[in-house]
Amino acid sequence: MSANRTSRIGLRVLALGYLAALLLVPVGLIFYRTFEPGLGAVWDSVTTPAAISAFWLTIEIAAIAVPLNTVFGIVTALVLARGQFRGKWLLDAVIDLPFAVSPVVVGLSILLVYGAGGWISLPFQVVFSVPGMVLATVFVSLPFVAREVAPVLREVGDEQEQAASTLGANRWQTFWRITLPSIRWGVAYGVVLTTARAIGEFGAVSVVSGRIAGQTTTLTLLVEQRFQNFDVAGAYAASALLALIALATLLAMTLLKPRKEEDA
Repeated sequence: MSANRTSRIGLRVLALGYLAALLLVPVGLIFYRTFEPGLGAVWDSVTTPAAISAFWLTIEIAAIAVPLNTVFGIVTALVLARGQFRGKWLLDAVIDLPFAVSPVVVGLSILLVYGAGGWISLPFQVVFSVPGMVLATVFVSLPFVAREVAPVLREVGDEQEQAASTLGANRWQTFWRITLPSIRWGVAYGVVLTTARAIGEFGAVSVVSGRIAGQTTTLTLLVEQRFQNFDVAGAYAASALLALIALATLLAMTLLKPRKEEDA
């Protein structure tokens, strides 16, 4: 018994040490370096026109990409969990494509398709503007809602939906009154993950943004831009702001997980 307890403690120490080395120490160092010059310097750094513009652009892109992926994720999850058709395995595999493809490749693909001389010509500018950044963000954060909702749908089954249909409810009524309440925590969890991915995206956005100051610079791009310009304090301040958003996302996930498990 003593040997087993010692091994369990050793494994816990190893796991906590690994997490500390990869997460806690780097994040803690960022906050330390951020506030080392003083609160006034940090405030001045995050309230510059460039920082404010980058912050609101990041929020704007997330505010567009997250609802789109939420609707797409719910529809896709319903198709995967309830539908029976040929090629279903292909759709199931394509949903995970953003996990396998590098974001830089995604950005380059958008550049080749929608850029000057690309395959598709639209009446408005896509590349080096907000639409291209939104498109890149939508792609890289595509799977999260679908992958969170589909297992919940399989778990709850379709007996209640069939009963509602037997009693005369149409598909829209069945979805709003039966399906959506049963998957609400899966949807919420997927939205949180999608939001975190959208706000923290760098690779694909950096390719299609053009990095125009005050127009197509997000917070992640601002961190790199300040670091390359030897504004280390400014880069740390922007990084701390991103870290705070990530911590808020982690808190939301922690609060939602017990509710999700309780419903399951």
